[in-house]
Amino acid sequence: RMKNLSVEQDYVLIEYKNGGKLYLPISQMNKLSRYSGSDKIPQLSSLGGHDFARLKESVKKSIKKMAIDLVDLYSKRMNQKGYKYSEDDALMQEFEEGFAYVPTPDQEEAIKDVKHDMEKGVIMDRLICGDVGYGKTEVALRAIFKTILDNKQAAILVPTTILAQQHYQTASERFAPYGVGIELISRLRSKKQIDESLKRLKSGESQVVVATHRLLSKDVQFKDLGLLVLDEEQRFGVAHKEKLKVLKNNLNVLTLSATPIPRTLNMSLIGVRDISVLETPPINRIPIQTSVTELTDALIEDTIKRELARGGQVFILYNEVETINRFASYVEELVPEANIIVAHGQMKSEELEEKIEQFYLKKANVLVCTTIIENGIDIPDANTLIVCNADKLGLSQLYQLRGRVGRSNRLAYAYFTVNPNKVLTDSALKRLNAIMDYTELGSGFKIAMRDLEIRGAGNILGKEQHGHIEKVGYDMYCKLLQEAVDDIKGIKHSNVNCQVDVVINAYLDKDYVADENSRLKVLRDIIDIVTKEDVEVLKTRLKESFGEVPIPLQNLINVGFAKNMAQALEVEHILINNSTCELIFNNTDFIKNEKLMEAVSSYGSKATLINEAKPKIKFDFKLSSNVDKLNALIEFLILASE
Repeated sequence: RMKNLSVEQDYVLIEYKNGGKLYLPISQMNKLSRYSGSDKIPQLSSLGGHDFARLKESVKKSIKKMAIDLVDLYSKRMNQKGYKYSEDDALMQEFEEGFAYVPTPDQEEAIKDVKHDMEKGVIMDRLICGDVGYGKTEVALRAIFKTILDNKQAAILVPTTILAQQHYQTASERFAPYGVGIELISRLRSKKQIDESLKRLKSGESQVVVATHRLLSKDVQFKDLGLLVLDEEQRFGVAHKEKLKVLKNNLNVLTLSATPIPRTLNMSLIGVRDISVLETPPINRIPIQTSVTELTDALIEDTIKRELARGGQVFILYNEVETINRFASYVEELVPEANIIVAHGQMKSEELEEKIEQFYLKKANVLVCTTIIENGIDIPDANTLIVCNADKLGLSQLYQLRGRVGRSNRLAYAYFTVNPNKVLTDSALKRLNAIMDYTELGSGFKIAMRDLEIRGAGNILGKEQHGHIEKVGYDMYCKLLQEAVDDIKGIKHSNVNCQVDVVINAYLDKDYVADENSRLKVLRDIIDIVTKEDVEVLKTRLKESFGEVPIPLQNLINVGFAKNMAQALEVEHILINNSTCELIFNNTDFIKNEKLMEAVSSYGSKATLINEAKPKIKFDFKLSSNVDKLNALIEFLILASE
């Protein structure tokens, strides 16, 4: 915090090579982006030098070439003639009415998107992003039924046998009244059963197959495959993904994920893949109580006893097969009344399936298991989860695991534990903090975004791009990539970055928000304010978390709001001091903005157009306080923006 012209304001101190320092006003903080993309310490530039600008320019040239290929690939897919599916008929309507629940608005929107893709006759490549239990499967089933109605086949590809079994049961129940032939291909089936399934798929006798990666084998042939539904893509290995590329050619693809891998998410965010997000929680769903804590005997004992006392079941995730039985025995000593089952991926498929089924049928109340439960186990009575060595797991894994509990209307608990006195790595700490930050319902998309931030997108679009990410950081890389894609598509963006000079006390006090990371987060939120509703939401959240919002912070929020509204109107500079209140522009193009000119007219003598080298709108609000002038200017900007 520094004093300038008798008022106090916050600045970000940026340190450059050779000790150079720049104090950046908080209102210009949008010019900063977090560096993530490599464990290497990035090379610093000198203050006032052109090194970074040159580096950015060279990265941008390379990105532009790649973006041309990318957009070309996307437009080829959009222009490629796919099969044009028929519009919905009475049978499709009947199938949709067979859904046991009322679709959420997000679900309806996603279904509409998918149908539009199919009826348009383009090659569909859409990502459906939504939390566990938010209805992604129903969106896929409707796309499958639409495919079947036009005499084509559909395949659901999943990463685990347990998830395959679950999808097979769901599809069998939904399609039962319509005589649809459904096959299951996984290690739970004998060779003879699989061979018979393959014959029926090849002849067209069966219309749908649910399968693990066995589907990618050369002996799998279809009569006329029209749709591939890919569930939890992040669980497939590199080799499988290469085979998938071949299978996906000229095929409609629907990818379902709660936390898509950074690469998939990034492709969707920059407009190279289509995306539909499901954020509306099912009715009666309650957020899961999440804790990050040390693993102690008392924690194991107390949490299990509490869950068993209400007739529930417990998952304990212990991801070391060699010692899992010993650990289960230890848990049994701590809680003798618990009926414990052990399950892990190295068991024979029949034995594993039997163990899961016993737990499902409530023949046991504690399941000690590895990450095999990450996908596809839906047990409504299991509402407590203990994860051992949570620091060793990825963020999307932690999120998926938490989704195993809280599947009913009961309050659920998730404990992500670490060994006592263990020193955590920086990225492990970030992952555990993130899982605590995103406890509200529908956070899968945000978790994927945070994961993207923590570990970067890795090899987003090929090895040659990875070096560029290391040079400029992931956030800057994405920004340059988006700019390149927009340039090629002919989308023009304003380069105006509005400077704000308002002589008022505007800062976030350490006494109000003590933690530095939390302060930075609040400042980031202020940068993102674009509507009056955003202002109210932020103030309410601050009040609930930290108490009554101090006047200097209210001023800072208003400065951020004014800056964003002004920037959208191509304002280059806001100037408010004891003698003036002005909006300064770079050129006279703003005169073409009818709404802005109407707002100026409605203010009469209070707003005057002045045509100088830098044209401006000068206000005479007859107000002595600069805070009042800022509030009056915000009212004008709202009027000019509506």
